[in-house]
Amino acid sequence: MVLFILALAVMGIFLISPLERAFQANVFLNGIILGVLFLGIIYNLRQVLVLFPEVTWIELFRKNLPGLSLARNPRLLAPMATMLGDRKDTLSLSAQSMRSLLDGIASRLDESRDLSRYTIGLLIFLGLLGTFWGLLETVGSIRNVIGGLNVGGDDVTAVFSNLKRGLTAPLDGMGTAFSSSLFGLAGSLVLGFLDLQASQAQNRFYNDLEEWLSSLTRLSSGALTADGEASVPAYVQALLEQTAESLENLQRTLVRGEE
Repeated sequence: MVLFILALAVMGIFLISPLERAFQANVFLNGIILGVLFLGIIYNLRQVLVLFPEVTWIELFRKNLPGLSLARNPRLLAPMATMLGDRKDTLSLSAQSMRSLLDGIASRLDESRDLSRYTIGLLIFLGLLGTFWGLLETVGSIRNVIGGLNVGGDDVTAVFSNLKRGLTAPLDGMGTAFSSSLFGLAGSLVLGFLDLQASQAQNRFYNDLEEWLSSLTRLSSGALTADGEASVPAYVQALLEQTAESLENLQRTLVRGEE
């Protein structure tokens, strides 16, 4: 992602002269488009950078390092941090708990990508807005030029001189249309690629988290029941899981006592 942004910056430096002329066609609208593009780039970079504290917290928790208490509380993994708490012993989760955690984290990841997708659509809209804006200016200017021609006179030079001056406004309108379309579509293409990279980083983070939680999951007897068999009631299953967890805690206490 960083290399792509650097490549865009280098390309912009080499094309600074034509890009500056295109920008001057409509400073106001093109400035808004570039501002939205800049904010979209910053937001997509933030989407990737916020994953690093979450990964750090997971690594500290997995390895039971002393820096866990000093680490910043995760924001994306806040439900999991609350559920796991400060437990340092061997962890085990039920399949229902693991699925609940993963569903909550997946929902948060999806919500974080909504603004990036909206920004891409906003750039396309601004580009089309500039296109129609410029075309409207062009049509109106051409109508004024045609209405102002006086072909009944004898001075043909004056007629062509007036026509030359009158065509300046339609050309300015075409410049607005093409420049806004250029910046809007190019900006949406850039943000689309950055959003794709951010989505891949979040998907990789989610998959690694799912694999780790799967290693901690304890399947209950109800989860292993065949399709045609009746499963035990929910309260019985919860009681069995609580009993198994209590036995595990007792076993760990005895092991620590022997040591």
